[in-house]
Amino acid sequence: MFMKIIIAGGGKVGQAIAKHLAGEEHDIVLIDKNFEKLQHISDKLDIMCIKGNCLRTSVLISAGVEDADLIIATTQSDEINMLCCLTAKRLGAKHTIARVRDPEYSADLVTLKNEMGLDMVINPEQEAAAEIARVLRFPIAINVETFVNGSVEMVSFRVREDGMLNGNTVSDIMSRIKLSIIFCAVLHDGEVTIPDGNYVAQAGDLFYVIGRPAEIYKFFKTLKRETSSSKSVFIIGGGKIAYYLCDFLTKIGTGIKIIESDRNRCLELNELFEDCVIINGDGSDTELLDEEDISSFSSVVAITGRDEDNLFMSLYASRAGVPKVIAKVNRLNYGGLIDSLGIDCTISPKDVTAAQIIRFVRALNNSLEYNNLQTLYRIVDGRAEALEFIVNSKTQNLGKPFKDINFKKNFIVAAIERKGEVIIPSGNDCLLEGDNAIIVCKSSKVFDLNSVFENGGR
Repeated sequence: MFMKIIIAGGGKVGQAIAKHLAGEEHDIVLIDKNFEKLQHISDKLDIMCIKGNCLRTSVLISAGVEDADLIIATTQSDEINMLCCLTAKRLGAKHTIARVRDPEYSADLVTLKNEMGLDMVINPEQEAAAEIARVLRFPIAINVETFVNGSVEMVSFRVREDGMLNGNTVSDIMSRIKLSIIFCAVLHDGEVTIPDGNYVAQAGDLFYVIGRPAEIYKFFKTLKRETSSSKSVFIIGGGKIAYYLCDFLTKIGTGIKIIESDRNRCLELNELFEDCVIINGDGSDTELLDEEDISSFSSVVAITGRDEDNLFMSLYASRAGVPKVIAKVNRLNYGGLIDSLGIDCTISPKDVTAAQIIRFVRALNNSLEYNNLQTLYRIVDGRAEALEFIVNSKTQNLGKPFKDINFKKNFIVAAIERKGEVIIPSGNDCLLEGDNAIIVCKSSKVFDLNSVFENGGR
């Protein structure tokens, strides 16, 4: 089942959402006041573009708001986004999502959602900060995703040349570590694979491993990799992401130093976070970085407004010996450069936001038809997916051991949650009604749990 979706705002976030949703064959209409921007978007995407003000009733009606399943407001103005959603809801739109970025609205989000009938409020900077904080909690990780209310974690990491994984098959590794985890995806030389027991791990491989948090912790201890949270974080750039990140990190006692070029912003941050050290200066000045002893920090996060500066400063921090370096990068065309520089962890607010919204759309779409998709995460740069389903009476092969089921290629049941207990499945396990099942697969437009079985799906 495909939905009619209106996107108000053709900026980076709006374009990222439109690209993903159009790829899933939803009926997309994008509204923006900038004609040149709309031309650029229409040249790249097969969607309808309308020039106009998304607050005008006539513009929303021309976009088909009365029949819209969802409207997503992602303009640069929080107020316009909220008012657009309110107007659209009153004109007949079934569901609404607003991008709201101002920290002053954070405390009132529940009230705003209730009063304006918003189904979802998304804050790109807050979401990006939350993802950075998750990675800092587990320094060896490139990315950390959680399922089933945090009882299952999926962590990505790179295989080291001098590590115990290099040159060994997945079966050999599992027999040596004897832990309840699953290697669920791997990126090798640009190719994504759902590995079986015969896959040989090689230095540089990007692996995704899933299991209970305690088992993941034990796994990295076994690898003799760093498992404790970052105790000190050096943040370059004092914008909204820095604000939210400090809010997260100060609550767990992390030592923080921020370099920000805007003096007035430094004063604001100093008032908000008395326990943080705030430096007014140019974060791309390597002499200043050395003076502030950047090499002594356990983590560096480069989150200025310029991708190029973030990459440069991340590279400098990495070569200075900082164990964990994270860079904010919004431009996708930097992917190859980032890999060649050896920068392991990057974060893109627009991609984080798009992923959250797409997750909501997929869950909403499937709930209308199947009522079993709970969450969706895009992994390996969007080339694979991790999906959480509720097993219901329509699910095929209930009670049948996995070893007796023909699964499609490049699908794996990575975890099961049953009555509060997490099961990392073997061939003798099965699905029962009421389970939460986490499936990992190469991107293939999975709309129902039955899609993982041969002759299954719709």
